[in-house]
Amino acid sequence: MRDPLSVLTDAFTAFLFGKVETTRLPVRTSTGQAQAVYLPTAAPGLGDSGVIIGREVYSGKGYIYDPFQLYGQQLPAPHWLVLGESGNGKSALEKTYVLRQLRFRDRQVVVLDAQGEDGVGEWNLIAQELGITPIRLDPMAALDMGIRLNPLDPAITTTGQLALLRTIIEVAMGHGLDERSGFALKVAHAYVNETIVERQPILTDIVEQLRHPEPESAEAMNVDIEDVRAWGLDVALVLDRLVDGDLRGMFDGPTTVGIDLDAPLIVFDLSHIDRNSIAMPILMAIVGVWLEHTWIRPDRKKRIFLVEEAWHIIASPFVAQLFQRLLKFGRRLGLSFVAVVHHLSDVVDGAAAKEAAAILKMASTRTIYAQKADEARATGRVLGLPRWAVEIIPSLSPGIAVWDVNGNVQVVKHLVTETERPLVFTDRAMTESSSDLTDDALRAAELEAEERAAAFVEQHMGDSESTVA
Repeated sequence: MRDPLSVLTDAFTAFLFGKVETTRLPVRTSTGQAQAVYLPTAAPGLGDSGVIIGREVYSGKGYIYDPFQLYGQQLPAPHWLVLGESGNGKSALEKTYVLRQLRFRDRQVVVLDAQGEDGVGEWNLIAQELGITPIRLDPMAALDMGIRLNPLDPAITTTGQLALLRTIIEVAMGHGLDERSGFALKVAHAYVNETIVERQPILTDIVEQLRHPEPESAEAMNVDIEDVRAWGLDVALVLDRLVDGDLRGMFDGPTTVGIDLDAPLIVFDLSHIDRNSIAMPILMAIVGVWLEHTWIRPDRKKRIFLVEEAWHIIASPFVAQLFQRLLKFGRRLGLSFVAVVHHLSDVVDGAAAKEAAAILKMASTRTIYAQKADEARATGRVLGLPRWAVEIIPSLSPGIAVWDVNGNVQVVKHLVTETERPLVFTDRAMTESSSDLTDDALRAAELEAEERAAAFVEQHMGDSESTVA
């Protein structure tokens, strides 16, 4: 029972000031208005160790990403897929990412540079800045003692050589080798490796052996020598294209001496190859296997393999299978594969849909720049993006992208420093239009783009009504 004096005091206080305790009624409002009452919150970042990419648009905090730091904890695989229409900042992101990674002493990068202008690849300026000569694969230059990569280089295991030869032939033919053709190739390769020891075997040796197989090859399988020759005819015709056709000179000789595989950056300049020809996937297959056997080593270095126009890899079943094996093998040795693709539909609707899905599944990091609405919806379905992210993609300004790092989805503004700017914006149209702007105008344009993106994110993530008590 309460003390009479306390009861009297409470009654007197209530008479003077009204009820001591009041009940606060709930207020119905929106989260956009409630942000004035509650402190703003943001999704957790990826940590503070690694390479800074830019600024997270919604919270304004720095965005740091490094697959080697995140692997095993927040990332099941260190591989990365970059998507988006041309002119939205994919190239600038790749180049600044590589430049910033190379500041770490235990990093090494290989770039397959499939684009360029004025006779050089897009990465030529960066290579020059670092004192590196790109490995320019050019059929015309190869005829004049240019760069050669030998698929039969002794640095590649015999098993790897045979797998590479099969892949080259299957890509060119558009279908797998049947058992008889595969047998003819196998015995020709074995004979060449056994008999040519004083020099590097070359493709001409394989073609010659397919055209004129040894009797022992037929006797081993109890078949006629003419049958073995007939089985290997189509294979010989395909390989002859690398020896005496439009790709001659690049692969039909010993590997060029002096290619520095210990340089921090290795650039394969493929800009002289027709991107829409069958030559490009063949070239990528040869480079991929050659690197697998000569570059990736258990020396505790962290390696990045960046491929421009990567749909040439993912869209071909045979090349995709080859790279799928490379990704699985390389993951154990510290390899991060970066695939740059304009449209996901280029690969998921093609002949290599199964292989493409397997490679995409390995990419735990996905960065999506602006796309048309239909393409954004298709991308969202394939990658499992949240609805708000799919809706924002078509309105993203250049330099701003949706990042999905194993389910951690953020909208990120990529920042380029003044030192990096002349190295990464290599497109002539881009540099000329940018030079017309003053520094203040350029910063104002970037700020306006950030504000538009932040407003769009707020609209789609924070406009649902809620009840605040």
